[in-house]
Amino acid sequence: MTTAQTAYEAVIGLEVHVELGTATKMFCGCATDFGGEPNVRTCPVCLGQPGSLPVPNEGAVEAAIRLGLALDGTIAPESRFHRKNYFYPDMPKDYQISQYDVPICSGGHLEIVTDEGTRRIGITRVHMEEDTGKSLHVGGSGRIHGADYSLIDYNRAGIPLLEIVSEPDVRSADEARAYLAELRAIVLALGISDAKLEEGSMRCDANISIRPVDAPAYGTRVEVKNMNSLRSLHRAVSHEIARQTQLLDAGESVTQETRHWDEDAGATSTLRAKEEVFDYRYFPDPDLVPIAPSAAWVEQLGAELPELPAAARRRLSADLGLPDEQVATLVGARLTPVLDEAVAAGAPAHDAAKWLTNEVLSWCNDAGADPADVPMSGGQLAELVALIDDGTLSTKLAREVLTGVLDGEGSPTQIVDARGLEQVSDEGELAAMVDEAIAGQPEAADKVRSGNDKAIGALVGAVMKASRGQANPQRVNELLRERLGN
Repeated sequence: MTTAQTAYEAVIGLEVHVELGTATKMFCGCATDFGGEPNVRTCPVCLGQPGSLPVPNEGAVEAAIRLGLALDGTIAPESRFHRKNYFYPDMPKDYQISQYDVPICSGGHLEIVTDEGTRRIGITRVHMEEDTGKSLHVGGSGRIHGADYSLIDYNRAGIPLLEIVSEPDVRSADEARAYLAELRAIVLALGISDAKLEEGSMRCDANISIRPVDAPAYGTRVEVKNMNSLRSLHRAVSHEIARQTQLLDAGESVTQETRHWDEDAGATSTLRAKEEVFDYRYFPDPDLVPIAPSAAWVEQLGAELPELPAAARRRLSADLGLPDEQVATLVGARLTPVLDEAVAAGAPAHDAAKWLTNEVLSWCNDAGADPADVPMSGGQLAELVALIDDGTLSTKLAREVLTGVLDGEGSPTQIVDARGLEQVSDEGELAAMVDEAIAGQPEAADKVRSGNDKAIGALVGAVMKASRGQANPQRVNELLRERLGN
């Protein structure tokens, strides 16, 4: 007799750290540039030397408020910084300045789209803190265990961070990936960080437990770290759910701990015992006064928020009638402003969207360029579309002109004139080239006359070659059929 296995559901909360794109660090004037020689962007404040005093970065406070408002959270009229005490080589002060019981933002939510529809994930808090330094473990696997020695770079120490803590509302690896992708899109729309997962300017930890379906209590929580891409997060969460399920099915218990995700192995491994809040011995930082943003400032920042990704997707779908997949691509690549400008300049939305999602994104991929910084205005895109519509350019020639625009050669009209790319539509000129093609390929012409429609392609190709790609292909096709009685 076999016993049916228990059906489990995952309970997942995500902690996301966003490295802010301010010019200077959270509490000092050191630069925040990525890379460079180790330990050159440091000072007594970020190194925690005696007698140095921190001063909060106003730009970081503003970024925290803007993100909190974008997530529909409540901005605290007064919040304060605490000292989070723990000892690790990359912590020069042996404590981290963070926020504890009174964060700058609490509550809010983020909506994600899943195969089952739209789900709302609650936000517990958004708070400010400073980043740690970076440890480099030399030798062995690159981790501290088995390394020959370790080096510390404090350039990153003190860089401003926002930590966004979700409610344990996520139920699958798919939802976890969708949540992180949507949060990243919001951060990019606000312009507060470059949110590069691969460079660590956006980092995600997942708190994962499983419990029997419909059980009221949560299971034992495991924190998983070291996921530096959406794919890594999805794989790590899937693996951890499977690992915990296997343990419980075997009658074993899940240990509360922090685990490390190994991308190459596709598995998690024990990193350390999971700390509790009391282990950090939080207490208010005596060197920092409370943060008390005025209601007028908060209201102003809320009024100045840009269009957020979810609203942009709804608008492009409802107002412009674009398909969902195309909308997701445009919003995800932050090409919405170019599209809007092109439509305002007279380009049909579907035509402009097609050029952006196909040709422009292809160019960006080849050039290694961020689509949000594409060197083309919506007005130039509208001009290109108009040149196609009035017969000046064929689609093939338009691609050549687009490349010229993106390479900085000028407007579409300027490039057409400079390169002599105007499409040949003159009836007499086209007729002469068509007759020449028929005379030069009699076998293909006979096949077309006999009803072999595919053979006309060779004749069209001959005309296009003779015209250096500038003949109007639609009119060439029509003239060939007229000549050959097809």
